[in-house]
Amino acid sequence: MKSLFDIVSNDCSKIVTQSYSTSFSSAVKMLAPSIRQDIYNVYSFVRFADEIVDSFHDYDKEALFNTFEVDLKNALTQKISLNPILNAFQHTVHKHKISNELIDAFMKSMKLDLVKKEYKTKDEYNEYIYGSADVVGLMCLKVFVKGNIELYESLKSAAMRLGSAFQKVNFLRDLKADFEGLERTYFPNTDLSQLDETSKEEIIKEIEADFKAGYEGIINLPIDAKFGVYTAYIYYKKLLSKLKKTPSAEIKNTRIRVSDYQKVGLLANCYVKYRLNLL
Repeated sequence: MKSLFDIVSNDCSKIVTQSYSTSFSSAVKMLAPSIRQDIYNVYSFVRFADEIVDSFHDYDKEALFNTFEVDLKNALTQKISLNPILNAFQHTVHKHKISNELIDAFMKSMKLDLVKKEYKTKDEYNEYIYGSADVVGLMCLKVFVKGNIELYESLKSAAMRLGSAFQKVNFLRDLKADFEGLERTYFPNTDLSQLDETSKEEIIKEIEADFKAGYEGIINLPIDAKFGVYTAYIYYKKLLSKLKKTPSAEIKNTRIRVSDYQKVGLLANCYVKYRLNLL
């Protein structure tokens, strides 16, 4: 029966989230149960698309992506897919009326990763960020507001800025893997082979401005979503702080991370602030 298959599909999405990102899955657990599964469904869809273009080097990635794209379109049209990740995602899309424009923009940016290695202009960079990160924030916001269009519109800009901040932190953290492993350069007008402190500081200032704008949205989120999103925000702020303190030469040669014990401390601090209504 379809209901059992939907349960299995949801379980698969949860497993994907927990397997690929312990940090994000910890933040998702802080969301209310009423919205938690839908965020698992969004994340697992995004993760699978990203894995195709970033990880499956021994396979024809373009063919895999094209198949995934066709399967996605069929899932959205038919409201079912034998790919459990797409089946779970289509359910969330229809439940929360996530627009095709958001999905198409995401897929466009993912497809760029198959062919584009360098983003030379700010416009190219911003377009990629919009599709790879901003729209993901908007998909999640659709879940958070539960159909409240007025609230969605009021928080839209902040959600996009927060998505941008998360993505740019990822770019800086994964600089070595992206530049050396995948030969990609996302930051425009920046020579990553000779990243200096001045260039790093400019990137970090841009991210900090995004975080500031994103926080204004967090404090106005519905109660069901606020604690979970704030937890993710604090984790990424901590990661940015560590990157800020790390010499640019070291960022190019290692992957900076937040330790497990630090994550526990961050979660505890988030909970105290949330319970004391200090957000």
